Amino acid sequence: MSYKKAANILPADLLEKVQKYVDGECIYIPRISENKKAWGAMTSTRKDLKIRDRQIYKDYLSGKSLNDLSEIYFLSTKSIQRIIGQQKKCKIE
Repeated sequence: MSYKKAANILPADLLEKVQKYVDGECIYIPRISENKKAWGAMTSTRKDLKIRDRQIYKDYLSGKSLNDLSEIYFLSTKSIQRIIGQQKKCKIE
């Protein structure tokens, strides 16, 4: 996220009003809800995690233990269990 100078984009009277509440500090102005993007929409992270989760499930089905998967993928056994459960649910639906 890049910063923009408020003095360059806000009308002077609005800037003065904002300065009454926040003087010289950085603030975050949230997006309008219609303009929000889903998590991972701007990167390949969501796709990468889907691929990883499918591979974890394949490895599980091939006989690898939860502890082995935990060490291979650097995740807790609880996370491995959650991923396996989600993958099983996807296969059933």
